Amino acid sequence: MNSRTSTGPDPRTLCATRCALFLDVDGTLLDFAARPDEVKVDPATRDVLQRLQTLLGGALALVSGRSLKQLDELFHPLQLPSAGIHGFERRCATGVVYRPSVTAATLDRTRRWLQGVVLPGSGLLLEDKGYSLALHYRTAPQAAGRALASVRSAAAELGPAFEVIEGAKVVELKPAGQNKATAIEAFMKEPPFAGCLPVFLGDDVTDFDGFAAVRSHGGLDVAVGDRVSARWFLDGPHATRDWLGKLADCLAGKG
Repeated sequence: MNSRTSTGPDPRTLCATRCALFLDVDGTLLDFAARPDEVKVDPATRDVLQRLQTLLGGALALVSGRSLKQLDELFHPLQLPSAGIHGFERRCATGVVYRPSVTAATLDRTRRWLQGVVLPGSGLLLEDKGYSLALHYRTAPQAAGRALASVRSAAAELGPAFEVIEGAKVVELKPAGQNKATAIEAFMKEPPFAGCLPVFLGDDVTDFDGFAAVRSHGGLDVAVGDRVSARWFLDGPHATRDWLGKLADCLAGKG
């Protein structure tokens, strides 16, 4: 494991092989905001993703806790291969969407109950992703315990088909059985990702599965920020964007 003074993989090394890039979004590629819907993508970031998608022959995918719908709205008009809701739903490079047979209606009762938890002044924010529900406490860290207890209680009512995962100032209730590792493994079986050296950048404990998946293929795991550790390290989303720009330049023959 590299020290916290280390940097990401040398782009020149990656340029010498055929690689696939998997990117977490919030906290890795983009800076956090008080609310998920306040996160912005600047034109330069969108442009470098477009360049990399072309230069990598399409082997670039977002692997995020956000839903596919949220990702498409955030990065519009760019639409990339993506895994949403921590791997629950996935769009392959040809545009086909894979999603297990869980309907958003399954959470209707839970959705109403959690809305009652998010009282004015509580500091809690309920993010409804359709197939999952997340309680954010970014503006009220003292509410962490309440958020976790509420989501765990909801999960107990729903049974084993759903699970609780914790992230950066958020607790989420999502369908069980899929994660970022299963998403990356699925991508790696399909063109244009098959046969590539996988590289995954993530910033949170929800990314550990993805780190393990790329390592199993001999790939590179890159921790962003100080919440998690991996064999490589970038010190924040700004460093991620800078590193992606250098990789694009190298692949284009400018590095």
